[in-house]
Amino acid sequence: MTQTIQDTALGRLDAEGRLLNNVLKGPTKKAGRFGFRGDIALKFAAKKADEARPPEISSDQVIAVAQAGESHIGFLTGFLLSFEYIALLAEVLGDALSPQGKYFLFVDNIDISKKYQVDFGGASFYVLPIDESTVYNELLSLLYIEKNDLKKLDTAGKTDAVADKALAFTDTFPKISYEEGLKLMGPVRNIYENRPV
Repeated sequence: MTQTIQDTALGRLDAEGRLLNNVLKGPTKKAGRFGFRGDIALKFAAKKADEARPPEISSDQVIAVAQAGESHIGFLTGFLLSFEYIALLAEVLGDALSPQGKYFLFVDNIDISKKYQVDFGGASFYVLPIDESTVYNELLSLLYIEKNDLKKLDTAGKTDAVADKALAFTDTFPKISYEEGLKLMGPVRNIYENRPV
C-alpha cells in the first residue's frame, strides 16, 4: 500500500486546506518521510461567495517533515510576522506538536540580537529574529550547513538534509514565557508598506 501525506501528522493540515503555495508536498528521499515546503494558513479570511481568498494570517516559508505512522511533526521551521502568532500556530498544529519535535520560528518583531526558547502547547519553540533574509538561508546559517553542499540536491533532498541537521540540534537559548515575549516584542510591520501598487 502506497503511503501518502495523509498518513502523517501533516495530513490533517492538508485536509483542512492549510498547506498553501507548496514547492514540496510529498515524499522525501527517506523511507516513510514526507516533506512540506510552502505556507501554512493560521487564520482563514472570511469567504465571499466562491472566491478563494488568501489567509488573514499565515506562517510563510515553512519547511516541515513528518514520518508516516507518527502522530507528530518531527521538524518545522517558518516565518511569523509577529511573536503573538506563536499561540495561533500552536493551536493550529495542536496534537501534531511534540516535546521531541524541533521547531524553529523566525519572527519579524523581536530584537535582532536576541534568540529565545519558548515552551507553548506542549512543545518547545526556538524563536529567532529574521535578518533581512529568508527562513531557508537563516536556518542554513544556524545549523552550519554550506549552501554548496546542497547544490546538487533536489527540493526533497535539500529538505532531508536540513531536517536531519535540525533534528540533531541541541543548542539552548535563554528561556522566556510566551507572556514575557509579548511584552518584549516590537510593533508588527506592515509588509505591504512601500510596495508599488
